[in-house]
Amino acid sequence: MTEDLVGQVVGTEDSTPLQFNVALREGAYLQLDDVVVTLREVPGIGPVMTSGVVTQVRARHEGASFGSDVFLISDGVLPAQVQEIAEVSTTRVEPEVYVPPRPGEVVRRAHGTERAQALYFDRMDSKVPVGRGRDGAPIFVNLDFLDGTRGAHVSISGISGVATKTSFALFLLHSIFRSGALGPRAVNAKALVFSVKGEDLLFLDQPNRRLDDDLLAEYAQLGLPAEPFASVGFYAPPMPDDLTGRPNVTGRTSGVEAFWWTIAEFCAQVLLPYVFADAEDERNQYTIVIHQVAARLRLDAVAYGDDGAVRIDDEVVTTYEGLVDVITERLTDEVTRQAWAGPVTGVGTINAFVRRMRSSVRPLRSLIRGDLGGAARKRVSTQDQQLTVVDLHNLQERAQRFVVGVVLAAETARKEAAGPGGLLFTMIDELNKYAPREGSSPIKEVLLDIAERGRSLGIILIGAQQTASEVERRIVSNSAIRVVGRLDPAEAGRTEYGFLPAQQRTRATLAKPGAMFVSQPEIPVPLAIEFPFPAWATRLAECAAPPRAPAAANGHSPNADVFRRLPDVDDDDIPPF
Repeated sequence: MTEDLVGQVVGTEDSTPLQFNVALREGAYLQLDDVVVTLREVPGIGPVMTSGVVTQVRARHEGASFGSDVFLISDGVLPAQVQEIAEVSTTRVEPEVYVPPRPGEVVRRAHGTERAQALYFDRMDSKVPVGRGRDGAPIFVNLDFLDGTRGAHVSISGISGVATKTSFALFLLHSIFRSGALGPRAVNAKALVFSVKGEDLLFLDQPNRRLDDDLLAEYAQLGLPAEPFASVGFYAPPMPDDLTGRPNVTGRTSGVEAFWWTIAEFCAQVLLPYVFADAEDERNQYTIVIHQVAARLRLDAVAYGDDGAVRIDDEVVTTYEGLVDVITERLTDEVTRQAWAGPVTGVGTINAFVRRMRSSVRPLRSLIRGDLGGAARKRVSTQDQQLTVVDLHNLQERAQRFVVGVVLAAETARKEAAGPGGLLFTMIDELNKYAPREGSSPIKEVLLDIAERGRSLGIILIGAQQTASEVERRIVSNSAIRVVGRLDPAEAGRTEYGFLPAQQRTRATLAKPGAMFVSQPEIPVPLAIEFPFPAWATRLAECAAPPRAPAAANGHSPNADVFRRLPDVDDDDIPPF
């Protein structure tokens, strides 16, 4: 249509099959990220359509030689005219005859089918909406690069608190589950989310009270319901020094289950290496002691009672501190030292292990115990709900590493045994803490295993980090979808962001919350998107009503803590916390 005509290919600058420039006609405009098309008749082939995305726009006075000429031109003394030139990066040539657009060819703004062709949306059998482009129309990613068919894994980078990495990851999960792209597979698709920043993710099953007609329209435009997550399970560590097994949360008093590991499970499942999950630990000589002690615990510890305690020789162990005492005794006793530490291990190496073991008592004593009984569910599991949230914010960093490592290893083993029939999306924030570029650790090995062969198991990693340059290269390079929010200027110059054109790197340092750049294999240019505000509550104050326990399949609440006996709270009497 005539109103879509924006200009013509310029003849004063070189045009190539991969990049060309457009002189805008009077009254027309192009902005960054607009999609345009132009046609060229090629003898013997016919019309060749070249599509592209605007990556830069310049405006200048033609006829001016000096900066001060602008005043003469404004006064009408010097003849000149304003000309805008848009730089276009080619995204698609159809048919694939790579000839440059010729000067003078008409360029028009792409809509509908032409826009879909330019961005390869027409070739996507299953599209997942991730937001709206600068033109207000939906932007999609190909599910084939999310579900392991042709690729897998997502890497999200940006400044903490500004880049909205977690919000985008949750919106992506909502879109995957509710867009219909998965089809019948949505029934068996699950997500595991580790939460390390407050209790914000404990309300994902509650509608956001800020949901209005405009937000409903934004979701409708993307083909998504503006609803909270329907099937969610919440887990949190137990209260320290509390024998009732209550979850250590304050904002939500129902629907959250406590998790921990018994002393018997710790010994039988060889979980000791995850106590030493810092990246530098594998470079120390006491690594051999770790594995030797873990093997002795598996062989010598015998289950005792119904609460998860163990008996080692004649000693009954009911607490993690007691277990550390037993290990220390065996390593410092001349008679048992060789069997527990190895025949050639020096005293200095043993002492280094004991010091590190002792320092783990405080962060882990509430997670590894044999003094809690009567709880129906104490293991983190993704089997009974679509979305599983594991709250870690009340744990020290060492305990967070332990939980992430053990849960990931268990879910990976369970998924491998079950086969690739379903999908498990695993969302981890601060990925650089668990899989740093340097060093090695049990957690890093699990994450590398997921990154390198997870797509064949149906395990998809969604990793978020402030700095992709500090994450293990093999994890980032195996991510088919890369997303960038607001970046620190120094970080934006790193080679890990080489997929961003120079202009987009600069724009990433200015991006506002909710604006992201999405790169996927089929489209040669990353696309700028804006995703809508969450339809689910992200904090207690945003809940439309007081949160209640999610219903189980039998219609009864799975929560077994004492808070279920409290009376209901009226909507107008919400506690001010």
